[in-house]
Amino acid sequence: MKDYKTDTNKIKEILEKFSVQAEILEFSESTKTSEEAAKAIGCSVGQIAKSIIFKGKTSEKPILVIASGLNRVNEKKLAEIIGEEIEKANANFVREKTGFVIGGVPPFGHKEKILTFIDEDLMKYEFIWAAAGTPNSVFKIKPEELVKITQGSLTSLS
Repeated sequence: MKDYKTDTNKIKEILEKFSVQAEILEFSESTKTSEEAAKAIGCSVGQIAKSIIFKGKTSEKPILVIASGLNRVNEKKLAEIIGEEIEKANANFVREKTGFVIGGVPPFGHKEKILTFIDEDLMKYEFIWAAAGTPNSVFKIKPEELVKITQGSLTSLS
């Protein structure tokens, strides 16, 4: 049986390393989807920073998009930016590359460095919420701090 506490502890350690004061909230209900997370937290769906893993069709490299819960990622636009066709990664690929399960993938703390793009719409919020490594845990962070920790590229992908 997987010890999810280890996953949330890893996220907590990274936040502390970057001097980000963030409490990890754990819920009895699922926070896998943006809607579920927003309902559990009591925030707007737009404040949810959903982490979506794509895979380069040729390179098979992982690509992380951290998008506002309101937005759908324009995969064609992302492929143009990256310079190769992409596809949504399956659960095994996500677990292999990040170390986390779909629905609980945090924006950082992955097994390997992943090319990261951040939805610029997240920057309009004072605080946003992201998965903390499990399908029922989240943490609050300022968008600027998320950019700093992930070293992701701000872009419009919707």
